[in-house]
Amino acid sequence: MKDMNTIKKLPKWFNGTVYDKGDTVTNPFSGEEYELTNLELSMYDFIQGAQLMFAIHQEKQPNRPLDKDIVDCFEKALSWFRRHNGKAYMVLLD
Repeated sequence: MKDMNTIKKLPKWFNGTVYDKGDTVTNPFSGEEYELTNLELSMYDFIQGAQLMFAIHQEKQPNRPLDKDIVDCFEKALSWFRRHNGKAYMVLLD
Protein backbone atom coordinates (compact mmCIF):
# COMPACT_ATOMS: atom_id res chain seq x y z
CA MET A 1 0.00 0.00 0.00
CA LYS A 2 1.13 3.49 -0.80
CA ASP A 3 2.33 5.75 2.03
CA MET A 4 -0.51 8.22 2.46
CA ASN A 5 1.86 10.86 3.87
CA THR A 6 4.16 11.02 0.84
CA ILE A 7 2.57 14.15 -0.63
CA LYS A 8 2.52 16.96 1.91
CA LYS A 9 0.92 19.80 -0.05
CA LEU A 10 -0.42 20.89 -3.39
CA PRO A 11 1.40 23.39 -5.63
CA LYS A 12 0.92 27.12 -5.06
CA TRP A 13 -0.93 27.57 -8.37
CA PHE A 14 -3.65 25.10 -7.29
CA ASN A 15 -6.82 27.01 -6.43
CA GLY A 16 -9.30 24.14 -6.17
CA THR A 17 -10.94 22.56 -3.14
CA VAL A 18 -8.59 20.64 -0.85
CA TYR A 19 -10.29 17.62 0.70
CA ASP A 20 -9.61 16.33 4.20
CA LYS A 21 -9.93 12.68 3.19
CA GLY A 22 -9.11 10.56 0.18
CA ASP A 23 -11.51 8.18 -1.53
CA THR A 24 -11.81 5.48 -4.16
CA VAL A 25 -12.36 6.73 -7.71
CA THR A 26 -13.74 4.60 -10.54
CA ASN A 27 -12.89 5.05 -14.20
CA PRO A 28 -16.35 5.34 -15.82
CA PHE A 29 -15.19 3.66 -19.03
CA SER A 30 -13.19 0.69 -17.71
CA GLY A 31 -14.74 0.27 -14.27
CA GLU A 32 -11.24 0.11 -12.75
CA GLU A 33 -10.88 1.66 -9.30
CA TYR A 34 -8.04 3.43 -7.57
CA GLU A 35 -7.65 4.67 -4.00
CA LEU A 36 -6.50 8.31 -3.88
CA THR A 37 -5.14 10.36 -1.02
CA ASN A 38 -6.93 13.58 -0.09
CA LEU A 39 -4.52 15.66 -2.17
CA GLU A 40 -4.66 13.34 -5.17
CA LEU A 41 -8.46 13.40 -5.00
CA SER A 42 -8.41 17.20 -4.83
CA MET A 43 -6.26 17.36 -7.97
CA TYR A 44 -8.31 14.65 -9.72
CA ASP A 45 -11.53 16.59 -9.13
CA PHE A 46 -9.86 19.78 -10.37
CA ILE A 47 -8.92 17.95 -13.59
CA GLN A 48 -12.42 16.51 -14.00
CA GLY A 49 -13.97 19.93 -13.40
CA ALA A 50 -11.71 21.52 -16.00
CA GLN A 51 -12.62 18.84 -18.55
CA LEU A 52 -16.32 19.46 -17.91
CA MET A 53 -15.80 23.20 -18.28
CA PHE A 54 -13.95 22.65 -21.58
CA ALA A 55 -16.83 20.51 -22.90
CA ILE A 56 -19.43 23.11 -21.93
CA HIS A 57 -17.34 25.87 -23.47
CA GLN A 58 -16.99 23.89 -26.71
CA GLU A 59 -20.75 23.38 -26.84
CA LYS A 60 -21.73 26.98 -26.05
CA GLN A 61 -18.88 28.93 -27.67
CA PRO A 62 -17.17 26.66 -30.22
CA ASN A 63 -15.51 29.51 -32.10
CA ARG A 64 -14.05 31.20 -29.04
CA PRO A 65 -10.68 29.99 -27.70
CA LEU A 66 -10.34 28.65 -24.18
CA ASP A 67 -8.78 30.87 -21.53
CA LYS A 68 -5.01 30.33 -21.65
CA ASP A 69 -4.62 30.43 -17.86
CA ILE A 70 -7.22 27.70 -17.37
CA VAL A 71 -5.60 25.50 -20.01
CA ASP A 72 -2.21 26.10 -18.39
CA CYS A 73 -3.53 25.07 -14.94
CA PHE A 74 -5.18 21.99 -16.47
CA GLU A 75 -1.90 20.92 -18.08
CA LYS A 76 -0.02 21.53 -14.82
CA ALA A 77 -2.63 19.46 -12.97
CA LEU A 78 -2.23 16.54 -15.36
CA SER A 79 1.55 16.74 -15.04
CA TRP A 80 1.36 16.92 -11.22
CA PHE A 81 -0.96 13.92 -11.06
CA ARG A 82 1.20 11.88 -13.44
CA ARG A 83 4.34 12.67 -11.40
CA HIS A 84 2.79 11.95 -8.00
CA ASN A 85 0.78 8.84 -8.84
CA GLY A 86 1.59 7.49 -12.27
CA LYS A 87 -0.33 4.26 -11.70
CA ALA A 88 -3.54 6.07 -10.78
CA TYR A 89 -3.02 8.43 -13.72
CA MET A 90 -2.87 5.47 -16.11
CA VAL A 91 -6.04 3.94 -14.62
CA LEU A 92 -8.12 7.09 -14.22
CA LEU A 93 -6.93 9.73 -16.69
CA ASP A 94 -4.95 8.17 -19.54
